[in-house]
Amino acid sequence: MDNFNPNQVSFKQGSENLQQFLKKAKVDIHEQILTSRDKLSERLKEAMQIKNVPRGFKKWQLPFLMEPTQIFMTQADPGAKVGRHAHEEGDGLRFITQGSIIYEGKELTAGDWMFIPAGKDYEFEVGPHGAIMGYCYCCSCAGAKDIFDPEIVYTPRH
Repeated sequence: MDNFNPNQVSFKQGSENLQQFLKKAKVDIHEQILTSRDKLSERLKEAMQIKNVPRGFKKWQLPFLMEPTQIFMTQADPGAKVGRHAHEEGDGLRFITQGSIIYEGKELTAGDWMFIPAGKDYEFEVGPHGAIMGYCYCCSCAGAKDIFDPEIVYTPRH
């Protein structure tokens, strides 16, 4: 596409289009945790190709909507484990940017993602080379004692 224009549809229109598609496809993303390695995700990726992209790009929409989010990055040691837990307040999305994690026997590697509906229990283990992950949560994963210190921003490091 030589005349790429990313402003053809408003955010609201895009959200409505996605909701209509999921309803017609009979997909309820809040029924299960969904990863990029699941068969359903493979079919959705094929069905949700975006044609409005510059030449040389492939793009597809992911099959979920998330309200405004808080975004985190995490670095994890090889073999580290996250015990069974849930995020009760809101949905979450994890992107693997380096290394891997193992969730229910599936290894998610760089470029893979995992959508976690609010209230769904899960656990995972970090792969043998560690992992770096980005998270978008519709809740806050910061602890009650995680009060950020603005002075750190203004204190020069030597």
